[in-house]
Amino acid sequence: MAVAQGELDGSAAVTRSLLGWGVVAGPFYVVVGLVLALTRPGFELPHHALSLLMLGEHGWLQRTNLVLTGLMVLAAALGAARALRDGRGLAIAATTGVYGLCLLASAVALPDPVAGFPPGSTSGTVSTHGLLHIVVGALGFLALAVGAFAEARWRAGLGERGAARRSRLLGALVLAGFLAGAALAQQVAGTVLLWVAVLAGFAWLALACARLYVHVPHPLHARRTAGVG
Repeated sequence: MAVAQGELDGSAAVTRSLLGWGVVAGPFYVVVGLVLALTRPGFELPHHALSLLMLGEHGWLQRTNLVLTGLMVLAAALGAARALRDGRGLAIAATTGVYGLCLLASAVALPDPVAGFPPGSTSGTVSTHGLLHIVVGALGFLALAVGAFAEARWRAGLGERGAARRSRLLGALVLAGFLAGAALAQQVAGTVLLWVAVLAGFAWLALACARLYVHVPHPLHARRTAGVG
């Protein structure tokens, strides 16, 4: 469908706007989470995962952080689906969408308390919602890793070997960081590794969305295109 020179292409504008949320989501989640972590009594950043901030009197703040971040990720997934048309492109959008849904689910299936947080808590048996939180988290990180590997194959097919290697590296960091971090839970090394997984995942999402953003036709482009890929 052609549009007159200078006329706004609404479809391209919406797609770019949606992809922009994929760049914003990671910094938003990390900054808000760190502010809450540094201001909550009893929370020890080297020992406690950010998800524990959802517990206690002010837990609604971190739950809200997760919900808003999840909605941003879902918006980015929709933007990727609009920008891409081939099978690999749709795999990137689908896995990103799964991660966004897992963030929303994590805000409902709360983790179990650990010794010392919330203040006065002791470690106990794993509850149903605590187990669901672990399962949902694992699914979310797996989806991110699969998305990164799918993008790596897509970029390699376009001849972008450097970008493909970067996506594979970030996907491997997400997967390895989560698995090792979960195995070393409540230890400093485990917390650090979980942070590696979180940061690598959001870094991949931001880079992937930024790449797609610049390849979507400018809203003032003279003619709409079917997408990239």
